[in-house]
Amino acid sequence: MSEEATTSGVARVRQALSDAGIQTIVMEMPASTRTAKEAAAVIGCSVAAIAKSLVFRGVITDRAVLVIASGANRVHEETVARLLGEPIERANPEFVRTATGYAIGGVPPVAHMHILPVWIDRDLFQFEHVWAAAGTPFAVFSVRPDDLKRATGGEVADLRS
Repeated sequence: MSEEATTSGVARVRQALSDAGIQTIVMEMPASTRTAKEAAAVIGCSVAAIAKSLVFRGVITDRAVLVIASGANRVHEETVARLLGEPIERANPEFVRTATGYAIGGVPPVAHMHILPVWIDRDLFQFEHVWAAAGTPFAVFSVRPDDLKRATGGEVADLRS
């Protein structure tokens, strides 16, 4: 990805957060935050405090759905399918980029190319702040779970497998 594309992705996240009234700083990290484990190590927080953005594809409608899960949790896909009202499957990288405008490993919870249905892992609400990707595998921001819910329009659910 070019530096310009990277910058514009982070800029879209900053703008979306600002538009939602969320006061936070998007931080560009010196090492990869692509996975929840990597992010936690670089940030210095628990893996559970990482809000990982996972994109699934509705098998019937071909629509994208975003799940924001605790980095420590495996998502119970049958629960997501029930909430969406159709079977789901993990989205491939091209589908993720088309739906969100971001590559896997940097998908933020906001500022997507299309409006997506969003479910948020209830386990994230045990933290005062959680950390999420900000458009690249090296950019993150912290956010209060209630603000994350408000900014995404997400529904809170028990999603842990």
